[in-house]
Amino acid sequence: MDRKSPDQVAEPFQPSEEQKRLLPEVSGNTINGLSETAIRRPSPIYWHHPSKIAHGPVMKWMLEKTSREQPSVDRLHEKFGGRGPNERVPVAQTKVEDSAEEWTAKVKDFALANEADLVGITRLDPNWVFEDYEVSSPWIVILGISMDQPRLAAVYPEPGSVEEVMVAYNRGDRAAKKLADFIREQGWDADGHGGPIAGTITMIPAALACGFGELGKHGSIINRTYGSSFRLACVTTDLPLIPDPADTFGADDFCLSCQVCARACPPQAIAHEKQTVRGTAKWYVNFDKCVPYFNETYGCGICIAVCPWSRAGTAPKLAEKMTRRKADKS
Repeated sequence: MDRKSPDQVAEPFQPSEEQKRLLPEVSGNTINGLSETAIRRPSPIYWHHPSKIAHGPVMKWMLEKTSREQPSVDRLHEKFGGRGPNERVPVAQTKVEDSAEEWTAKVKDFALANEADLVGITRLDPNWVFEDYEVSSPWIVILGISMDQPRLAAVYPEPGSVEEVMVAYNRGDRAAKKLADFIREQGWDADGHGGPIAGTITMIPAALACGFGELGKHGSIINRTYGSSFRLACVTTDLPLIPDPADTFGADDFCLSCQVCARACPPQAIAHEKQTVRGTAKWYVNFDKCVPYFNETYGCGICIAVCPWSRAGTAPKLAEKMTRRKADKS
């Protein structure tokens, strides 16, 4: 199955019969809350433990298929520097006291010196916590990990894109663990987490709230520096901190007229209009179309790779242009 070049309209995609037999009767869009008008917490749907989700059998099939057919991308979590130690250091018995302003500066300086490229802080909204999970920490620190765009854009079946994504995920997990340990050494509770395996929290809403950018038509964040070419990790903590503001610079307006990712998407999963999901109007990618293609191709990042904002050096210029345009309209 060949991927289309970015300037071609993708042809309809159909998953293999083997995968079809494993797909659950319940729609992934239903689980995600598509068309629901009430705000609620997200339901675990993918990258959680297979025994706890409806799509567990097909997710397990995808992982086994990847291990069997693509040995070059198998067990990538153990390569490229790994993911760091699983065990966190004990929380120091004595708390180091400092102002929220000082702690915020220290947390950001430490994260940026230890593999993170972006750092943002926000209060944790309970509606970001997955159903059947609980988080008591009041703060969440979001970390952004930039990716190498040429490698991200490598087309299937070349492994460059998958490898680059896992390089970022491994680095993000290490960065989150290092920051969590640093905070715990100061006597405060902290827990770090990186992707792609899902944790207790859906990170994109938190990243939007703390200034990482705006949600794009492709369902990923567009950042004013890195475009969509970055991944997320996070740390939850009770350390006193100062929240960052959201950052609105016109990416949403840009997506209203741009069709690049939608045209390039092989399963045609990207809609041209926003939809209501758990009470919020937003850009939404059709889960039932996207995930089967993702499963067949060992991970798909076409929409992020072709996004105009992701081209090297483009995002800052576009952000400046769109910001000026918004100012002229106001």
